[in-house]
Amino acid sequence: MKFQLASLAGLLMAGQTIAAPVQARDGVKMASDYILEIAPKSATCDNTDECRTNVQAGPLFADAMLKYNVKNAAQIAGILALTAFESDDYKYKHNISPGRPGQGTSNMQQWPFTLKYAQSIPELKDKLSGVTESVDDNKKNEILALVTPDEYNFGSGPWFFTTQCSTDIQEALKAGTDAGFQQYMSCVGITDVTPDRLEYWNRAKTAFNLSG
Repeated sequence: MKFQLASLAGLLMAGQTIAAPVQARDGVKMASDYILEIAPKSATCDNTDECRTNVQAGPLFADAMLKYNVKNAAQIAGILALTAFESDDYKYKHNISPGRPGQGTSNMQQWPFTLKYAQSIPELKDKLSGVTESVDDNKKNEILALVTPDEYNFGSGPWFFTTQCSTDIQEALKAGTDAGFQQYMSCVGITDVTPDRLEYWNRAKTAFNLSG
């Protein structure tokens, strides 16, 4: 399934400005529109230290999808469904329950994936010298803090999908089916797609007009 032209245009447009509007522009849905449909609580933020609204997250996700070459509608829908659920509609950047050290970003990925993600970013290389997977909890949280600024926080989902999930799983998600989403969830360690998690995927399918 190819990404619809309007959807791709929306991502490209949203990536051009941090002030991407919530409403569609000339009939073209913006990245912020898709996020709002999938993560309805992202319309507002109380805790501005960690929380980001759909308008703030839209251009950042657009940039990240382009950076990691995720252009298929169903793949983008799956990544947004996962990250929206894991971060409680982008309200948190770190795991608050049970509070696992080193777990966070919009993808809420666990250690050692946080370290692997940080190591993949050239700008952070100098700060990771000598860091291994077996560091103590304080160091894990220090590394997490390196990748939670906005320019990295929203890239973790696309990064994980394109580097940690097999080609077979990436291809399966392209179909936009529940089975493909289940395979994606297995890649991130989710064996039981609960009804509340599935609600996010269903909203994502609706937002991207997926029929699977």
